[in-house]
Amino acid sequence: MTEKKPEPFQFKASDVDIRERETVFDGFFRMEKLTLTHPRFDGTSMPEFTRELFVRGDATCVLPYDPGRDEVVLLEQFRPGAIGRNQSPWLLELVAGMNEDGEDPEEVAEREAGEEAGLSFSKLERICDYLVSPGGTTEMVYLFAGQISTESAGGLYGLEHEHEDIRAHVFSADEAFAMIRDGRINNAAALIAIQWLQLNRDRLRSEWR
Repeated sequence: MTEKKPEPFQFKASDVDIRERETVFDGFFRMEKLTLTHPRFDGTSMPEFTRELFVRGDATCVLPYDPGRDEVVLLEQFRPGAIGRNQSPWLLELVAGMNEDGEDPEEVAEREAGEEAGLSFSKLERICDYLVSPGGTTEMVYLFAGQISTESAGGLYGLEHEHEDIRAHVFSADEAFAMIRDGRINNAAALIAIQWLQLNRDRLRSEWR
């Protein structure tokens, strides 16, 4: 008799037993220490263990794309998490912002487009929602592509009180694809969105025009 192939997702959130939740840091972000246990695939229970969890709100990221000119807008800004790597800590990224309480991702997309790049979207298409690094942080990213005109795009942006210093660049889609291939763009949201554009470019150039 052939053994039945196990199905994924046999467990759910209610199967996790959090015995203790302690806030170990509460500043610009929050860090919690969890003491927990959960069932194992062999039917036994995991011995009680601890994990530190970076509690961060959800974010929205958008790839601005002009289907007529076949161009994208990418933002260059400093990121402290890239210090110490064999690269510049100034990265090329998408329009992005943290979701405030009660805000829809689409509202965040429009707000951040204006603040960070002086842009406004005429269409938004959902690419995906993804967990950034679920082994250690709660953050979910809502990822979009947005239709814009690059005719007058580019320049310096950012909110002074948030210590933002942003340069908006206009690149051809082919230039963006090349920067994915050679590693000049190496942050997850931009990688996913630009690769999605490679798959959907012809459709967008037809539908969005």
